[in-house]
Amino acid sequence: MALGAWLRPRVRLLATAGAVGFVVGALALFALATVRTPEFASTQIFAVGALVLGFAVLGWSGSVLAGNAVETLQSHLDTDTGWTERDSRRAMARLTGFGAGVMVGVSVATALLP
Repeated sequence: MALGAWLRPRVRLLATAGAVGFVVGALALFALATVRTPEFASTQIFAVGALVLGFAVLGWSGSVLAGNAVETLQSHLDTDTGWTERDSRRAMARLTGFGAGVMVGVSVATALLP
């Protein structure tokens, strides 16, 4: 498989989640800045984005490390929950893009505030 064909869906996954996070972060900043100070709003929303990013990176590495063991345990115990390592890694990649997007969106929106 060519590198471009392998990389394209992964970049699209992160980019779409990042774009959604960017918009959510900017809108949340503008909404919270009307109630509190812009500095407070920027700090708090950036921190939430960083929290989501950190959770996602930790969850992704946990999926990689323990994914096969969890799938084997589920088949051994006959608990067909539908959880797979691949789906878990994909979900954590989406959250990674979203958290990074929120952080970038807040940073850009903060620069645009008067």
